[in-house]
Amino acid sequence: MPRITHPSDVQTVLTTFETSPGTCQDLLDALQEAYDGFISRQPGFVAAGLHVNDAQTRIANYSQWRRREDFLAMLRSDEMRAHNRRFAALCRGFEPVMYDVAAVFGVPD
Repeated sequence: MPRITHPSDVQTVLTTFETSPGTCQDLLDALQEAYDGFISRQPGFVAAGLHVNDAQTRIANYSQWRRREDFLAMLRSDEMRAHNRRFAALCRGFEPVMYDVAAVFGVPD
């Protein structure tokens, strides 16, 4: 499961997808299929989560990787390029962006 800490020893990637209520579930299914069958099995993968807004017009993806290079290698693979073409056909646009954790807040366990 994703765990957010500061300082963090993982690379964080946030990807937002602009979709529509008519294609949201199809895109979500395609993302889940990509994670189940390919992404989660790649070297350096740690965890991920998919989030859908109430209007079903946006999907946010949070993923964690051991190293920046692990994420980039997965992204450049032929299989991921094929998945990205499918995602692009199901939404108006998407953009993965790498982030560093700057701070975390929460109630102690």
